[in-house]
Amino acid sequence: MKMIVGLGNPGTKYQETKHNIGFITIDEIAHRVGATFNKSQFEADIAEFFIGTEKIMLVKPLTFMNESGRSVGPLMTYYGISEEELIVIYDDLDLDIGKIRLREKGGAGGHNGIKSLIAHLDTNVFPRIKVGIGRPLGNTTVVHHVLSGFPKDKHEEILIAVKKAADAAIYSCEGHSFIDTMNQFNGK
Repeated sequence: MKMIVGLGNPGTKYQETKHNIGFITIDEIAHRVGATFNKSQFEADIAEFFIGTEKIMLVKPLTFMNESGRSVGPLMTYYGISEEELIVIYDDLDLDIGKIRLREKGGAGGHNGIKSLIAHLDTNVFPRIKVGIGRPLGNTTVVHHVLSGFPKDKHEEILIAVKKAADAAIYSCEGHSFIDTMNQFNGK
């Protein structure tokens, strides 16, 4: 079994914000494979599908971004999922809009959702797909930037990034190592 987690904030208020790019990507994957979010456990909405005989769980924590680990940690324990079987998709300020970057491990880089996961999983070694949202412009604060929507002139670029991130997550779940997945999708 594998688990793909998209980080974001629940509720319509946050639905189209930059900080919800993880949820947006998880929804893209669900749409592609025909999976429905019809299960709630450990403060998360869950959809399931199969690639061959491998069950894949799509997870959207409902704890709000800063407490994502509170949901993901217990889910992983309950289902016996190791860190290698996890993929986390989330927004990254240090990447330009339209770019993605895959990593096997790393620090939180100031991202509170990742800080929470690292604290609850007691490790920083887990596969992740970062989707670029760019840095705030002018006097805009980081909080305002991540909790606002994408400018209309960037919608095409963000759509491409979401599709690339979904492609990478699915590719990895098709039996490819995460290193192979990184080689296929980083820098493309």
